[in-house]
Amino acid sequence: MTGTKEQARTNQITLPNREGKYLTFALASEEYGLEILTVREIIGYIEVTAVPQTPHYVKGVINLRGQVIPVIDLRAKFGMETAAVTEQSCIIVVEITQEGRTYSVGIIVDRVQEVLDIPGDSIEEPPRFGASVNTDFILGMGKVGSSVKILLDIDKVLAGDRLEHVG
Repeated sequence: MTGTKEQARTNQITLPNREGKYLTFALASEEYGLEILTVREIIGYIEVTAVPQTPHYVKGVINLRGQVIPVIDLRAKFGMETAAVTEQSCIIVVEITQEGRTYSVGIIVDRVQEVLDIPGDSIEEPPRFGASVNTDFILGMGKVGSSVKILLDIDKVLAGDRLEHVG
């Protein structure tokens, strides 16, 4: 083995404490995962009521069995091009914690894929892109077969959004 390959292998830090079950989903051609314990439920896309004076990525609110839940367009939050709603579009209802309080929030995704059990030795630290790119919201990079799933910390993805005022 050459020194370069050996060095590259030792630079890959795995995250055994991140092993577990992840709900995987797609946005455009990218694949993501959420810790299954943060997922409350998955529903088909339903009409969202717009709320004025909210950020562009806050789609609005839904009434889910009597509970008003804010809904985030994850594509817009990540700066991706918007896409039309399809039959595969879903709202994943997650539980997030902000300032010590727990809230339900819906996130719109292109399609839900599956629940995967990802071992810790298959999860690496997120890549570092320098100080100008924030990757704090990424738990790790899950290697599954020949693909990579971006494992999200949903609390950090939605941190600072003050969603309790929307729902």
